Amino acid sequence: MDSPHGAAVTTEDFGLKGPRGWAFRGVRFDAPPGALVAIEGPSGSGRTCLLLALTGRMRPSEGRAEVGGLRLPRQMAAVRRISALGPVPGVSELDPAFTVVEHLRERALLQRRYDGSLRALLRPRAERAAAARNRIEAALEAAGLDPSTLPKAERTSVRDLERLEALRLSVALALIGRPPLLAVDDTDLKLSDAERAEAWELLRSVADGGTTVLAVCSQAPGGAITVRTDSTATTGTADITAADAKDASEPAEAPEATAEKTTDEKTIDEGTADAFAETGRA
Repeated sequence: MDSPHGAAVTTEDFGLKGPRGWAFRGVRFDAPPGALVAIEGPSGSGRTCLLLALTGRMRPSEGRAEVGGLRLPRQMAAVRRISALGPVPGVSELDPAFTVVEHLRERALLQRRYDGSLRALLRPRAERAAAARNRIEAALEAAGLDPSTLPKAERTSVRDLERLEALRLSVALALIGRPPLLAVDDTDLKLSDAERAEAWELLRSVADGGTTVLAVCSQAPGGAITVRTDSTATTGTADITAADAKDASEPAEAPEATAEKTTDEKTIDEGTADAFAETGRA
C-alpha cells in the first residue's frame, strides 16, 4: 500500500519512572525513517512502557526523544497523531465478539471521524464509502490478510482467529490510517518458529513500504535495529542501559478538550454514528 515516509526515532538517556521504580532508563538509539526496530527483553523489563512512551502514550521521566521531528514529552499529543498501535494488551486489543468486517468498517469510519478533513466528510456518501473500501483493501494487502481464506470469510469472529491471523488483522487496522509509525507489542508471543518468521516478514514488509515499525519481542530477528530492555549490551545502532524494575504505568497527558462543539464538529459526529450503526455497536 502507499505509505507516507516513515518517522525517524531518536532517543538519548530516555527513561520512565513509575510508582514501582524505573521501568526503563538510559535508552539511546537512532532509527531512520522506514526502519524496523525490535525492542527485545524478558517480560517485565519495561518493553511495553518503552513502546508506549515512544508513541506518546506514556510520559517519560528523563532524557529526550524525537519521533518524526516531534519532541517528547512536550509534543506527546502530536506524536500520538502520527503513530498507530497494533496489538497492545490492555490498550488496543481486538474485541473478541466482533467479526473481521465489523472491526475493519468501524476503524475506517472512525478514522474518517477523527482524521478526515471537512471537505472529505462533506463528499457524497457513496464516494466516502468507496474511499473507505479502498483504504481497507490496501491495509489488508499490506498486512497479508485475505479474509476469504478465513473459516467464515470476513464474518469470522475475532475469537476464532489464529494468533498470527489476529496479528495481521491488528496491523491492518493500524495501517488504515497510513501512519508514519506503527507500534506492535508481543510480536512473537505464542508463535511457532514458522509463524514467528512470518510475523517478522510481515513487519519487515511494512517497514520496506516506508512506515517505521517498533516491535516488542523476546528475540529480535536479524537485520533489525535491536534495543534491549535489560542489562545486556545492545546490538546494531542501539545503546541501552535499562533498570531491572517491572513495567510501571504513568498516564500520558489527556487530549485537549473544547468547551462546546463547533458546526464542523457536529458534522464530524455523524461519522461516529455511522460507524457504530454499521458495525452493530450500541
